[in-house]
Amino acid sequence: MRVLMVYPLFPKTFWSYEKILELVNRKVLLPPLGLVTVAAILPQEWEFKLVDRNIRAVTEEEWDWAELVIFSAMIVQKNDLLLQIREAKLRGKRVAVGGPYPTSVPSEALEAGADYLILDEGEITLPMFVSAVKAGETQGVFRAGGEKPDVTSTPIPRFDLLELDAYDSMSVQFSRGCPFQCEFCDIIVLYGRKPRTKTPQQLLAELDYLYELGWRRGVFMVDDNFIGNKRNVKLLLKELKVWQEEHQYPFRFNTEASIDLAADEEMMRLMVECNFDAVFLGIETPDEDSLQMTKKFQNTRSSLTESVQAITRAGLRPMAGFIIGFDGEKSGAGDRIVRFAELAAIPTTTFAMLQALPHTALWHRLEKEGRMRDKDGNINQTTLMNFIPTRPLEEIAREYVEAFWQLYDAEQFLDRTYRCFLILGAPVCKAPFKWPSLIDLRAFLIVVWRQGFKRNTRWKFWHHLFSIIKNNPGVWEHYLTVCAHNEHFLEYRQIVRDEIEAQLVEFLGQEAEKPGVVVGAG
Repeated sequence: MRVLMVYPLFPKTFWSYEKILELVNRKVLLPPLGLVTVAAILPQEWEFKLVDRNIRAVTEEEWDWAELVIFSAMIVQKNDLLLQIREAKLRGKRVAVGGPYPTSVPSEALEAGADYLILDEGEITLPMFVSAVKAGETQGVFRAGGEKPDVTSTPIPRFDLLELDAYDSMSVQFSRGCPFQCEFCDIIVLYGRKPRTKTPQQLLAELDYLYELGWRRGVFMVDDNFIGNKRNVKLLLKELKVWQEEHQYPFRFNTEASIDLAADEEMMRLMVECNFDAVFLGIETPDEDSLQMTKKFQNTRSSLTESVQAITRAGLRPMAGFIIGFDGEKSGAGDRIVRFAELAAIPTTTFAMLQALPHTALWHRLEKEGRMRDKDGNINQTTLMNFIPTRPLEEIAREYVEAFWQLYDAEQFLDRTYRCFLILGAPVCKAPFKWPSLIDLRAFLIVVWRQGFKRNTRWKFWHHLFSIIKNNPGVWEHYLTVCAHNEHFLEYRQIVRDEIEAQLVEFLGQEAEKPGVVVGAG
């Protein structure tokens, strides 16, 4: 069987990082880990080719070669997924589809022409699919029926199928699932509330394979809550620490974790000793009433500001996710989020209006209340809320745009990043010295030119850089890398403003045509 695996396009989002990737001559931030894992689970006597459309288009030769085309996608990739299914069917190809988006909304992939839906987790449903194909079945829907697989049987992903030079970081996964119950989150819907982990030996075998393939850059641990099973994570970190020492620290790790990481000093120490240097935290909002409403109770047990600063002092640069538009939220939420990010000194913050993701507790509650506004549209940081909020949508949207604009103001970003790095714990891992590549040197010079000479913040840039070199010299390279991130955000904030304001004009026009309707009334 000749299998063509295709990963659909992402629209421009917070995570697309185009301007930053251009600096280092990369195309995409992260690879499609799901597809290379699928390739490892499928029969290895089959032949595979993988095309990430975020790198390049599928060639006609590749379409002709394929006997079967497999797609995987997240909700944000919806539009290109449906387009590519139709392209495959125009060429007479059998099409199989899986991943988070088809699992949540299978009907749309079927309507676009998919022959097979391989839903839920592939360790269970891919063998069902293979059996059906071998039996000559030309269509089918394969579901796990609520069963969750034991991921200790998951094989090493087929990283060899990737165009490695195109990616800035690599992805690996240690666990699936999260123990918490946040109302808006689809992770617990897709993967459950009992975190399942691989063995340390499995994860190290994946790192061995990446090392053999020549990978020597960042690795993102894509677990939705890396510390969900703290016991097993600590067992991994103790072995990973040894592996990193023996290999002279070839990888720098990032991951996602819940804010209760701040209360576990041993966990933070082990992460830093393994060369983790950043962690994404789902803070969502500093408003405790909203956190209680959305059942994010883990964020209400201690001071959020103190927790973020404890993580920073341990040596892990905080990134944070924020959301505006929770039920019962009071006016000024956007300003409160900006003030919190400034107070906690969090350089990089994702920010979005709340969306009801398919089949989450929030989705079901809003459906029952008759408040769903758009169940079929795309969902990302440049789309209006897909439900009727409890305060005017126009007010929320304008707060969101202004807060996003302010968060990535060049001066405020530099100041916030500077305050973070003054207290950031210095790295403890000592990799061997190596001369910077020409690509890295070019990126450095471009950032210095733009931020140190071209912009009106140039004096602040130089003051902060020399102060970091003087007061916390171990982090100056990391600091300069984060300064470079705003090359993307300065452009992206304009995209957010333009698209949200255009949608808002359309929405208000539609509402004005409805007699007696108050916009955003809930």
